Amino acid sequence: MLKTATVQCEAESAQGFIIGKAPIVRCLYEGRDITPLWNELMARVSADTSDAAAFLDLSAILHTLGHAEKAALAQTAALDIGRNFWIRNGRGTGPRILVFVTAGDFMANTPIEFLLEGSDANLLLHYVDCATTDLSDVPHHDVAFVAIGESPANRPVLETLQRLLTAWPRPIMNNAPLRIAGLTRDGVSRTFADEPSILAPTTVGLPRETLAEMAANELAPGSVIAGANYPIIVRPVGTHAGHSMEKISNEAELARYLTARSEANYYVSPFIDYSGPDGKFRKQRIAFIDGKAFASHLAVSDHWMVHYLSAGMGKYADRRAEEATWMQDFDCEFAVRHAQAFAALHRRLGLDYFAIDCAELPDGRLLLFEADVAMIVHSMDSDVTFPYKKHAMRKLFGAFEDALQRRIEPMISAA
Repeated sequence: MLKTATVQCEAESAQGFIIGKAPIVRCLYEGRDITPLWNELMARVSADTSDAAAFLDLSAILHTLGHAEKAALAQTAALDIGRNFWIRNGRGTGPRILVFVTAGDFMANTPIEFLLEGSDANLLLHYVDCATTDLSDVPHHDVAFVAIGESPANRPVLETLQRLLTAWPRPIMNNAPLRIAGLTRDGVSRTFADEPSILAPTTVGLPRETLAEMAANELAPGSVIAGANYPIIVRPVGTHAGHSMEKISNEAELARYLTARSEANYYVSPFIDYSGPDGKFRKQRIAFIDGKAFASHLAVSDHWMVHYLSAGMGKYADRRAEEATWMQDFDCEFAVRHAQAFAALHRRLGLDYFAIDCAELPDGRLLLFEADVAMIVHSMDSDVTFPYKKHAMRKLFGAFEDALQRRIEPMISAA
């Protein structure tokens, strides 16, 4: 059956096969020369302007290199030609997974390519938007996955998909588009406002005009967030990875921030000092698959805004040793301490797959920064520098494959 499925996949659209994000990002992440691949893809689109797969892979390269506008143009060119693309992992003898995705950068959709990079699965990417009227043209598949993440741009797409996926006849993971749309920063804050095991700092969306009043000392932080005072965290709505996010300590700093920004809407929340006794900040990324938590990474940083790449994990052996211990003991230490919080996250978010960024507070609560379905979870760090990661990530990826397979098996038994 699997061999037949592979033949079908090849027959459907040989031109639709793409390299995909995972090999491209891995190439650049490891510092290898992407030029030969770039030249090959450029030669393909020069020879055939209907080569949608080449345009989409060019877009992935451009996104990885930070050329957002050019990447969007290449992606638009691809989607103007076709909406179905195929990624064949490994031998291609695994299940056919239909993945509902939408146009955008790497944060627009669940990076499922990274989760299944080491598998034999066939990924069938089906691009939808808010103008999609039906799903009668989706490829034959064994199981589906809703990969579209939360963002202002994606909300109408998720609302459309909510209608189209009602009573979907085949197995599907994350078939809860409106729940995904609810993963806004203020939405997550409200969801866990009364959960004793979690601190999700009160977050409100404010128009630029209100922030201008605060900068002019016409409004105090406490008037928009009960009990709040400076410092506060401000970021434009729709941004990720700390882009344009700043800690603001007074009105003058807020005025300077607004002078440098042009966005119309912002999220504002109180700053929570989550530094440890040593003054360092620790942020954990955890993936949840069918309610079970899996360690993705722990970053230790001297700065309150923690990013794994900028935290210096590759430079500091003691930080890597701490992450190694955290990953090794995750199930019997961190997951046990926060079992109540983990259960609340699964129960209240109601999603088959999602991830969080979090930290531990001295009072035992979990400090929740963000919950999303589109966080990058990968295994691209050097096995030499980070030898301990291989086992933890293999466990996470294996659990994701198993979750998909569990949904397929009843269909096989009924056949």
